[in-house]
Amino acid sequence: MNKARTSSTVVVALLIAILSFSCEKKSEAIAVTTGTQNKLKIALVQLSQNPSFTDMQEGFIAGMEELGYGSDKVEYLQYDAGGSISTLHHILNSLESQKVDLLVPLVTSVTQAAVSKELDIPIIFISVTDPVEAGIMASLQTPDKNATGTCNVVPMEELFVLAKELTPHIRSVGIIYDPSLPNSVITVNRAKQYLGTAGFVVAEAIVTNSSEVQSAARTLATVADAIYVPIDSTILSAISQVVDIALEKGKPVYGSAPSMVTSGALASVSVSEWETGRQTAALAHQYFEGTPIEQIPAKIVDNFLYTVNGDTAKALNITIPAHSDAPVQLVDVSAGARP
Repeated sequence: MNKARTSSTVVVALLIAILSFSCEKKSEAIAVTTGTQNKLKIALVQLSQNPSFTDMQEGFIAGMEELGYGSDKVEYLQYDAGGSISTLHHILNSLESQKVDLLVPLVTSVTQAAVSKELDIPIIFISVTDPVEAGIMASLQTPDKNATGTCNVVPMEELFVLAKELTPHIRSVGIIYDPSLPNSVITVNRAKQYLGTAGFVVAEAIVTNSSEVQSAARTLATVADAIYVPIDSTILSAISQVVDIALEKGKPVYGSAPSMVTSGALASVSVSEWETGRQTAALAHQYFEGTPIEQIPAKIVDNFLYTVNGDTAKALNITIPAHSDAPVQLVDVSAGARP
């Protein structure tokens, strides 16, 4: 792990620094440097490119800037594996040689891969649905694998109560997802449990890559009254196809992220990806201020955002209630506006 260098040439100070380094544990925090030659290196790693991940990264960088980590103090190394697991492992394997000070993986699959490497780099992850179930940490309160971060709560009841208000005729829900993605599987299982209890009929369509999304969406739009898209990077990369097919059939799409609504889904109840990234920055600040990773509990982000796409509602002849039963005001994200 990088250690902050000082400009002092005093031999005693140098010996102390060497002794400190030799006794260091890999989760020990490092000091923030202010000189341009000693910028912190933060690696942001994602499996693929999609709007949700872009918002997370932008929120994280904005949060770091708010906390005083501007471009004079931080160098960001941003990596995209292009959907390839082998490329992801190659990226992760290269980080120690690049002397990265902090690794920030996005969502569960990348975080699991990073933790499995047992790198000598602290990890602060963004938006892992259930880090305990995913084997990333034994407890949210006590990180034990040199990793902590933010957890996104998936509010099933709130979403489908909103769905019944906006589209009271729906009796069946089709769910499209990639079973290789841990975040997606966890979200889908919770959705099926809630929908079954609430009396909905559930249909499923499974895909293994984005090229299969269009066909799966067409099947669901034929057999279900509405389509639900969980937290799933494979589907999100082709969300416009799901929306277009659903609209052709006059069916609403309900999403699990605001970016899905910006892309044309009718509505979602979820946490803001940008805000999740921003709150992750606060954990990074704790670490850089001297708190070891194992003493930084994971943070649950649960300030839900109700979003609706007014253009999609109009296309489906849906009237947004003037006084929604939703506990907060619906935010219209028509025309690509960020919630």
